[in-house]
Amino acid sequence: MSFRRAARLLCGVAGGSAVLVYAASVAESRGYFHDGQRESSRSQGGFAVLQAAQPQTWQSGSHAVQSSGNGWDTNWDKRDPSSLTNGKRKQTSAGDDSGAEVENSKPRATRHIFLIRHSQYNLNGSEDKERILTPLGREQAELTGQRLSALGLKYDVLIHSSMARATETANIISKYLPGVDLVSCDLLREGAPIEPVPPVTHWKPEAVYHEDGARIEAAFRRYIHRADGKQKEDSYEIIVCHANVIRYFVCRALQFPPEGWLRMGLNNGSITWLTIRPSGRVALRALGDSGFMPPEKLTRT
Repeated sequence: MSFRRAARLLCGVAGGSAVLVYAASVAESRGYFHDGQRESSRSQGGFAVLQAAQPQTWQSGSHAVQSSGNGWDTNWDKRDPSSLTNGKRKQTSAGDDSGAEVENSKPRATRHIFLIRHSQYNLNGSEDKERILTPLGREQAELTGQRLSALGLKYDVLIHSSMARATETANIISKYLPGVDLVSCDLLREGAPIEPVPPVTHWKPEAVYHEDGARIEAAFRRYIHRADGKQKEDSYEIIVCHANVIRYFVCRALQFPPEGWLRMGLNNGSITWLTIRPSGRVALRALGDSGFMPPEKLTRT
């Protein structure tokens, strides 16, 4: 019988004093008291016994979580209104009011960005055009399209990587989103964004990270940012791309260390939902959501 269960039983039978006596005896038998605590526990009741019964290695406050000390960069996307005006420009006329310019450039809309990982594809293809979706992958894309449609949102655009598996996934999804424009983008192609930490066994030359990382960072800067001041209504944008790209985007948007991107996993056809407020604050509303798929349809590759 465990100590806690016995304590509850004794409390119901003989009251609190029995619990304290039992607690003291068990704690003493297990060596939780040093000599001073042992004598004190015999002469004091209640809280003294329970406090003394803690292991000697425990110190109050020693397990408090410490802040990393890294603050939030409010101008992470270089689109903070105050940074969009020339603060050094001299006022040339009475109507030249930089304060009004800043006010007019302030974003007022929220951007919702849905990052979709492509569906399962043929891993045996020797080149990209052969790496098309498997029959299961096409089913997954159908389910993802149905899920996006069921959300009842007014989507503005569906952007996709130019790789075959992402293009095919986007085309299937688009059947459920009539009227939403499809846009292909080479920047969103799969790659290695930055050398991961902790390191992995499948080594890549530094040149790969140097080239892929610059491209994927360029994609991040193009698509992940707060709304423009001219945007009047909230937007809902879909980006169909790849696991590495999505994981890197999430780390960068949340201002987490980008080298931690490989610590996350995403199912095929899953939905990751980022929200960017007018202030530049970012929220992750969903990461790799695939709960809308039956268990037998879930895959990682």
